[in-house]
Amino acid sequence: MSLKDLFYMAPPVRSLRGRKVLITGAASGIGRATALAAAAEGAELVVTDLHPEPLDELAADVRAAGGTVLYHQAGDVSDYDWVVKFAQSVDAEVGVMDVVMNIAGISAWGTVENLEHRHWKSMVDVNLMGPIHIIECFVPQMVARGQGGHLVNVSSAAGLLALPWHAAYSASKFGLRGVSEVLRFDLRRHHIGVSLVCPGAVATPLVNTVDIVGIDRDNEEVATAIGNFHRVAASPEKAAAAIIKGIKKNRYIVYTSFDIRFGYWWARKFAFPYEVVMRIANDQFARLARKAPPKAKAAPRQVNAPGA
Repeated sequence: MSLKDLFYMAPPVRSLRGRKVLITGAASGIGRATALAAAAEGAELVVTDLHPEPLDELAADVRAAGGTVLYHQAGDVSDYDWVVKFAQSVDAEVGVMDVVMNIAGISAWGTVENLEHRHWKSMVDVNLMGPIHIIECFVPQMVARGQGGHLVNVSSAAGLLALPWHAAYSASKFGLRGVSEVLRFDLRRHHIGVSLVCPGAVATPLVNTVDIVGIDRDNEEVATAIGNFHRVAASPEKAAAAIIKGIKKNRYIVYTSFDIRFGYWWARKFAFPYEVVMRIANDQFARLARKAPPKAKAAPRQVNAPGA
């Protein structure tokens, strides 16, 4: 490796035109917006999602707009055996990917006394092991081909910051951040870029379906808080544009809004003030919990666009 290579790697994928792009969680939210944006730039898509009907609709919409969907199949990325078979089919019918995007994800929030084992397990199974399954089954082919490529892993602001009630979610998102940071260096020699996307508030189905354990979502104050979230949330289209720009520029951390960029900078530069802010935020969440006790517990639902 030359001295120049230690400091700079040219973006492996400067344009998506004619590139084979795999996107998980493609049926809604950030995944859908990214699929549509990538197709508009000439990408040839391979898409998957847990839900078959919206995935079929996504494929039809891409084709109606003049884009290309090479292959689409519904399935569960947390199921390793399914991912293996899916990858074998893609290899046989489409070939090696140029870009792999792990966007599928779920969320559940709550304090440790309210979270159940199923919440912790589902977060890790879908948000961490799901991307690992995709990486296992698609990235080695990129390495063997020797023509570079790009890997995108969608984490969250909760993969950078200690947000209240996010222990289970952060377990998966911090884990994905760790995987991405190591692969950023491991794959560099193969001219494969890695982007870690860390969305903050994004107006996706996750906002309305996230399981807040120990909280009554119908409570007036909770509804107001969710409404405030919507008012500051970025659109899925803005997030998708940031992801595609991050690929083209070979950026490691990709932010979808300034607040998370600033928050992560603040946490690194001012550790104790950051701790104080997090304590205040946690106290505010605790007061909200006391005012809105749960009516009943519900299982987390899988959606396709993570956000903090």
